[in-house]
Amino acid sequence: MGQTWDPAVYEQHAPFVPRLGVPVVELLAPRPGERILDLGCGDGMLTALLVEMGCDVLGVDASPEMVEAARSRGVPARVMDGHALTFQEEFDAVFSNAALHWMTKPDEVIAGVWRALKPGGRFVGEMGGHGNVQTIAAALRAELAARGLSFDALNPWYFPTDAEYRQRLEAAGFVVHTAMLIPRPTPLPTGLTGWLETFAQRFLEAVPRAEREAFCRAVEDRCRPVLQDSEGRWTADYVRLRFSAEKPKNAA
Repeated sequence: MGQTWDPAVYEQHAPFVPRLGVPVVELLAPRPGERILDLGCGDGMLTALLVEMGCDVLGVDASPEMVEAARSRGVPARVMDGHALTFQEEFDAVFSNAALHWMTKPDEVIAGVWRALKPGGRFVGEMGGHGNVQTIAAALRAELAARGLSFDALNPWYFPTDAEYRQRLEAAGFVVHTAMLIPRPTPLPTGLTGWLETFAQRFLEAVPRAEREAFCRAVEDRCRPVLQDSEGRWTADYVRLRFSAEKPKNAA
């Protein structure tokens, strides 16, 4: 069991992801000619924006399908596990949007980013933070438990506090300029089931196929009082962790 990514399905259910990542690009403040690594580039929409801004960009993602979608936009991209980056002091900046919370060994990721950056390079990103999709996660936990399944054993997400992630960055040698949790309620264009089918595959696959539709309905029922308005519109209880850090110029 695992998470897979279909670019067309992703674009249908989650078009908000790259759009809401624009403030992270602004925090990065890319300059023309800079060499930038987009870590977890997905379908390359934000990577393409960096290219348009005159940057020399490489996108990496663990999903071959997403890398192919990025390449179809004219974005240089390659398949690579974010836990095992192979670069050595090649980049002026590493950028990441909505990807790091899928990488559950954060110290390995941070170490790879450190190696990839030139001295003085920046690491700027946004990811799911502590409390992200808390209502949805609680509903999943309850419905899985009712079927004798463990949420924790299946959980594919890493949602740290700002203090925890700051400590991890500093332990690796980074100077942290900012690290903050940002509540960001996010409308879901195709409803909660569309979100579950896109982002919660690990949990759904643990449920027998014949029971999945009923499982999604039960999760919706638990979430409805908090996440659905009187007109039937769904909004996910997102909390994002946005950060900016620097590898010191005198780093060994």
